[in-house]
Amino acid sequence: MKTNKFNSEDYLYLQVAEGLEKMISEEVLRIGDKLPSVRVLSEEYGISMGTAFQAYYHLEGRGLIEARPKSGYYVRFNYQRFPQLPNLVPPDALSHDVSVKEMIASIYRDIVAADVINLALAVPDASLLPTAKINKSVVYALRNSKDHCINYENTQGNLELRQQIAKLAFNWGGKIQPEEIIVTSGCLDAITLCLKAVTNNGDTVAVECPNYFGIYQAIESIGLKVVELPADPVQGLDLDAVEKAILKFRVKAVVSIPNFNNPLGSCMPDENKKKLVEIITRFQVPLIEDDIYGELYFGKSRPRTCKYYDTKGLVMHCSSLSKSLAPGYRIGWTIPGKYVDQVKHLKRIQNISNPTLTQAAMAHYLKNGRYEYHLKTLRKALHTQSLRYVQAIIKYFPADTKVSRPHGGFSLWVQLNKKVDSFKLRTEAIKQNISIVPGKIFSATANYSNCIRISFGKPWSDDMDYGLMILGKLIKKMLV
Repeated sequence: MKTNKFNSEDYLYLQVAEGLEKMISEEVLRIGDKLPSVRVLSEEYGISMGTAFQAYYHLEGRGLIEARPKSGYYVRFNYQRFPQLPNLVPPDALSHDVSVKEMIASIYRDIVAADVINLALAVPDASLLPTAKINKSVVYALRNSKDHCINYENTQGNLELRQQIAKLAFNWGGKIQPEEIIVTSGCLDAITLCLKAVTNNGDTVAVECPNYFGIYQAIESIGLKVVELPADPVQGLDLDAVEKAILKFRVKAVVSIPNFNNPLGSCMPDENKKKLVEIITRFQVPLIEDDIYGELYFGKSRPRTCKYYDTKGLVMHCSSLSKSLAPGYRIGWTIPGKYVDQVKHLKRIQNISNPTLTQAAMAHYLKNGRYEYHLKTLRKALHTQSLRYVQAIIKYFPADTKVSRPHGGFSLWVQLNKKVDSFKLRTEAIKQNISIVPGKIFSATANYSNCIRISFGKPWSDDMDYGLMILGKLIKKMLV
């Protein structure tokens, strides 16, 4: 009798699937090759027939293999078929005003419209979230919290929630105390408070480019100037450019999304994060770190944060539960280091405190709702969805299309032929009830006019396939 080859602590089918996936990626198994029958797979790996079926279902869901009636399973897709990566487009090294408000306002009218095939919103689909368990936590909070959550909460945030956030920091190696954390209305609110705490009107801040348009809005609303720094689609922020900008423009803060940048999907290597912290420490310039996507990694382990390498309190770490658990609850936080008193003061002026009920509910869920199990399920779903979306782009878009290869988060950065104006493409797409985000709004100087961001937060479906097919036709029509 055969002994099982695999560690019983993990799901056997996932280990079998990962082994086959590696063979496909290394072209030991090539596109079109027939895979072993379920019975042979079962015998070869010493697993049950049911486990063998699960392994094939998993690979089929990721679009890597396909079942052919009365014939078996065949290799369908190989990572070697991925398109080229988008080009690095260095922005002009200038300190200038930000002007993205009008562009973004015109897009937001459509980005949240009902009855559209939404490829724009970088949030998890409701079907991927533990709604029933969250509702139970809301009921628990109403019944068991002091005054049934009707009074003001502490300005700094619900104590139990801050304790749970401190425990989450262990995932990236952080040793954080609840008194170091300030709860905010989402991650962007945390970033805005941090910006206000370390700058004055007319100051210059440095941001990687392209970057999340909400960060540009925050910078503009405070009356700051911006210098944009180049970012690689794989490794993120250019560290040499950071040092040059600090010296040239008297930069008062650096804003970065090191883990799975929106929209690039890049992930800064941990050694680069350490170097970045060394640079900002040498110049005594605070780093506002947006780590909202840090828990949504597709690999084996969570990437470190810049905050992990911070010894002087200069990294102002920001994150939230909006991308992983409950977008509408607006639960975010900042760990602002040496600036904790300034941020707390600004928060007290701005809104006194965050809603009591949602804080209590999220504290209860994080303590009792098996959040880590939910994250594992969500990561698996997002990774599968990212592969299916890329495969559709390869199938339907022009051959010269370039696509990012994120290892976490929600976003694909798609670079099209220079003849394509993504703003005009968005206009034509919305006429077909398809919502996308043009690349222009991810830069303060309207760069990336031939780029779009496509979000894969929605599970793969016939609607998503149809939407990408129509989008591909619209792009090809613009090239004629």
